Amino acid sequence: MLKKLRVVLAVIFIVCLTALFVDFTGSAIDPLGWMAKAQFWPAVLSFNIISLVLLILLTFVAGRIYCSVICPLGVMQDAFNRFGALRVRKAARKFRFAYQPEKKLVRYIVFVIFAIGMIAGAFWAGARVWMALIEPYSMYGRIAADVVKPVYDAGNNVLAGIAEINDSTLFYRVTSVVGSGPAMWVALISLFIVGATAFVAGRAWCNTICPVGTLLGVISRFSIFGVRFDESKCTGCRKCERNCKAKCIDVKNRKVDYSRCVTCFNCTESCSFGAMTYGIRRNIQATEPAEPAKASCDDASRRGFMTGLAAIATASVAKAADALTDSIKPREEKTTDGGFADITPKHNPEPEQPIVPPGAISWRNFATHCTACQLCVSACPNEVLKPSTSLDTFMMPQMDFDLGYCRPECVRCSEVCPAGAIRPITVADKSDISVGMARVYMHSCLAAQGEAACGICARHCPSHAITMMPFGGDRVGNDGLPLRRPVVDESRCLGCGACENLCPVSPVSAIRVDGRDAHTTIG
Repeated sequence: MLKKLRVVLAVIFIVCLTALFVDFTGSAIDPLGWMAKAQFWPAVLSFNIISLVLLILLTFVAGRIYCSVICPLGVMQDAFNRFGALRVRKAARKFRFAYQPEKKLVRYIVFVIFAIGMIAGAFWAGARVWMALIEPYSMYGRIAADVVKPVYDAGNNVLAGIAEINDSTLFYRVTSVVGSGPAMWVALISLFIVGATAFVAGRAWCNTICPVGTLLGVISRFSIFGVRFDESKCTGCRKCERNCKAKCIDVKNRKVDYSRCVTCFNCTESCSFGAMTYGIRRNIQATEPAEPAKASCDDASRRGFMTGLAAIATASVAKAADALTDSIKPREEKTTDGGFADITPKHNPEPEQPIVPPGAISWRNFATHCTACQLCVSACPNEVLKPSTSLDTFMMPQMDFDLGYCRPECVRCSEVCPAGAIRPITVADKSDISVGMARVYMHSCLAAQGEAACGICARHCPSHAITMMPFGGDRVGNDGLPLRRPVVDESRCLGCGACENLCPVSPVSAIRVDGRDAHTTIG
């Protein structure tokens, strides 16, 4: 019963967390956003004291349930491990593993390197970003955003094509800005390494490389509850040991390495004699009398606890499903050329100072807290956020205006960020936050060169920070009108990128945005 409840809860968590990354309607944020904020390392970076206390208490009381239920990378490993059972013949599927001593040296060296990298991240953002490559939530986030989401979007577009044929608006086409380039390769390599490790060796990644697993393992050494031997029933058949994907059960000495046990209940389910049970951590000696009343009470408490968690998670899924159903609406196709000319795809150079979204406060705050999980990238409806390819900010999201601009009414990235890299803001707040500064390059501006009376940047600026001003005296352009050039009012520019995105000059816009080191308030 305990394993069935664990599997149900684990499936609910990984499905809901994946829904956060693949949902392009934004309706999954409210009911499911708390699941991302409940992940251990984002809770550390955002100083989410409530989540941290609950996770530490859960581990101290019940063992590493976090690793087998809440952590999506851990649940994904269980799925690969399950597939791995299919590679062996049927008679041997339930006897795949054997006890192995803890690899302390590797385990704690990796953890120390991770900790040093995270501390060094306060001085150099690149150190923390590279350490995030082995952090479990961030790893799964990149897999979900750069591998799963493109497949999901492709499936949606197939359904949208069918709907269009039948004059239905039930589905609409979407574009994927993730799933390509270095981000996709990092996600694929991570998926292959973790998946192959789990396929062959169970939870070896969790108990050797994963820094969160190591930290929680230290706490779970002292957990109150855990799996235990009933020596009066144990026959030494080793079925529990051979089904333990953490390889932490030593039947010979009747011991369990609780620092590596992920509380998956494979051992309790596989034991044919009822010798492996879950309860207060002490082996039941053969000479001790049975205590049925106490055991019954413990079982009832555990069932109530697990059933309560299942009810809460199920309610969240139901709410998310309703919200997703209500939010599906047709989306207008974006055009900037009127449909009369082909647009040369833009490839604007990276800004001198990276541009980070409103709510990030500053580049330093963003770099200090970001886990590079790509949740904000996959949630951005305007195709503005993209993973960085620079070594010092590798995989960290940054704003890019080649495909869109940061619309004043959208604050979705601030709603989904679980690590505090982008703080929650309202639409009203966003209208006063300047994240960058637009700069005009007169040598390529159509209006300044007299080639056309353009002014698109000025007409579409949401904060009216750009004005077309006359210059050049009596000089006129090709259209016979006096020359005018765009002038940016630095005190009003939001850095939203509308001017850069909509500028008709290609492939490099004549007006481009550089980020601010620290965001300012306009007005």
